This record gives sequence, C-alpha cells and structure tokens, in this order.
Amino acid sequence: MCIVNKCPGDYLAPRCLRSPMISVALLAGVAGSSAAPTQPRAMAESGQQLPEEVLALIFRHLSLRDRGAAARVCRAWAAAATCSAVWHDTNISCDCEREGILIPYLSACLKHVHNLRLEFEPSKKPSRRAATELLTALVGRSPGLRSLCLECRGEKPLFDAGRDVLDAVHAICRAARQLHHLDLRRLPFTLDDELVLQVARGCPELRSLFLNNSTLVGSVGPGSVLELLEACPCLRALGLPLASLSYTALEALTAPHRAPFALLALRCACPEDARAPPLPDDAWAALRRRHPGLSVELELEPALPAESVRRILQPAVPVAALRLCLSADTVGPLEFAAQHYAATLRVLEVRAAASAELDAALELLAARCAGLREVHCFCVVRPSVLQAFRAHCPHLRSYTLKLTREPHPWRPMLVA
Repeated sequence: MCIVNKCPGDYLAPRCLRSPMISVALLAGVAGSSAAPTQPRAMAESGQQLPEEVLALIFRHLSLRDRGAAARVCRAWAAAATCSAVWHDTNISCDCEREGILIPYLSACLKHVHNLRLEFEPSKKPSRRAATELLTALVGRSPGLRSLCLECRGEKPLFDAGRDVLDAVHAICRAARQLHHLDLRRLPFTLDDELVLQVARGCPELRSLFLNNSTLVGSVGPGSVLELLEACPCLRALGLPLASLSYTALEALTAPHRAPFALLALRCACPEDARAPPLPDDAWAALRRRHPGLSVELELEPALPAESVRRILQPAVPVAALRLCLSADTVGPLEFAAQHYAATLRVLEVRAAASAELDAALELLAARCAGLREVHCFCVVRPSVLQAFRAHCPHLRSYTLKLTREPHPWRPMLVA
C-alpha cells in the first residue's frame, strides 16, 4: 500500500520544508534509522518542535508505511500524522506496501478522507483484497467523501465480472450522500443500469460521473441515464458509451433548471455503439446554445464501421478532444474535423497506418485548427506535417509526431 497526497500548489515545497534540519528529522524519524528516537526529542528540548501544520505538510507526501512510522515517534508526530490535512486528498496504491497494513492504520483516518484515488491490480489477490477492504471500510466511516476515482493496473482476469469491487462501489453510493465526483473510467468491469440507478438514488449532489471504460459490452441503457439526469440536476460532466446517450437525454440537458453542463465524454467501441440511433445535428445545436461552454470528447474505436462514424460526427457537436483508432478510413474523419471543429478542437489523437493521404489530412487540420493544444499521431509522418503544426498552432503544448520509426512507447515532445 502506497499513499501519496497531492493538492493544487503542492508541486513546489515551501522554502521552510527544504531546510537541512527537517530533512534530517524526516530521514531519522520516518526511515527508521538509529537516530529516530533522539531527533524529535532534541528538537523539543531546544524549543524547535515543528508546528503541527508544518509536520502535516510533510506527512501528506509520505507512504502509508512511513506515516505509520512517523506516528510512533512521539505524540506530536502522531497527532500530525492523523490530522485531517494529511488525509483530505489521498492517493492510495494497493501494490506498494505489505499486506495487512491497510485497515489497522487507516481505520482512524478514514473520516478525514474527502477525495480518494485508489489504484489496484485486479489480477493480484492481495492488491484486490486490499482495495475491496478499503472500499468496504469507507462505507459509514467517511461520510464526507466527495470524490472517488478507481484505477486498475495490469491485466483483468478472464471471465471476471468484478462483483466484489462493484458491490463495494454500490455500498459507497448508498452511503456517500455528499459524493460529488465518481470516476470509473479505468475499471475493467462491465458497468450496468443497476449501478447508474444506485448513483441516481444515493448521490443527488453529484457533479461528475465517468462510466466510459474500456469494456467491449455496453450494459448502461438510455433509460437509466435519463433517470440519472433527472435525479442529479447539478451534474456538470458525464462520460458514457455512445449507445447510452439518447435524443431524450440531450433534451433533458437543455432544461432551464440545470446547472451549466461542461463536459460530455463519449466512447464508441462496442457493437451497441455502432447500432445506436443517430443523434440529430439540431439536438446538438440546441444543447450548445443552452450550454455555450460545453466540450465534447469523442473516442472512436476499431469496432465502428465507416457509416457509423459518419453518423456520429455531426457538424454542431462542440468536439474538444478527438481520438481516432479506426480500422476503416481515418482520412475522412480528419477532413471532417478540419472543416467543422476548427473553433473547438484542442486535443487530437490518431492511431492509423502511415500514408500520404493521412499526412495531407493532418496538414489541412493543422492549418485550420489553430487552437490545438495537443497532437499525438502514432504512426510515422512526413516532415511537412510537423512543420504545419508548429507553424499554425501557436498554443501547442505537446505533440507526438515522429519522422522516423522508433521503439515504443513513444514519448510526447513538450513545447517550451
């Protein structure tokens, strides 16, 4: 189990945390060296005991094991290691610490956890057991939970429905009435209507919900999504498989009582998405008028035939991120994006076979979409493609545009 806490503004430690005395105290007290018992006492005897708020700033960056060691040094450190400032925003990895340390140490601190990001590997029993134990322990012990993000690493076992993990998520959604954000995009299990309806009943204050994960079976129906939208009027961001979205849901989003809607992330990857009824362009236009700040992210996967892609790409959709990984034509969608999404497109990702036609389409898009921030093309391109994006996209922050074949993984180039 490994815990790391990050909040906005944590990227640079305050000057007071860079002093040699604090570094020595951390190394001695937390790493378990022979000086551990003496350093805090020496500081206390000389009147240099660090304030609890400074200790909390340090301890929030430590692993669970090191927090436990710090809490055993002295009473002041124990109070700092278990205070709410340390646990408010918490990232936990269930693969970094020895098994069995999770619940004994966390049980007294769960009430302070407001925003939790939990990583685990479903194919490894200790990691998975630790994750489900933590989620189960959260029920009833963390009434102030505001945000939950689950991320799975590694391979998912075959024929694994993830019932243990999903049951724990259901229980949290029943208990966490103040939950604002639920992100299940990295959960490799099939999500269904039962879960969506539980969220609708149990989380009326929800602001964002992401269900657009990588499963190849869509089990969230448009009816449950419509009930979710009616039950959660404050919802501002929603991630779904395309087949889960309906014309009626788009109409519901235009209701005058709704909070401003900011993000709609749609993944099109399963047969249900290919067969989904088209969403008319006028419905998108009405939604855009009601929510002028709306951004749409589209992820199109190989399961989609060319005719389905043409139905999905509507001129009025305010596409901000377009990710293309198609087995069919990629040039046509790129040309369509250059013509209709020039004012909104900010992120482009393309996975396709290299060709002169693809290069020409990328150059056209670069010339028209000046607002692009990121471009990632996972095939070799000709030099003029790179030159076009560098010349026409002044806001470009990173790109993956390789002129020669390189070993994978390909790393993006950051623009100074």
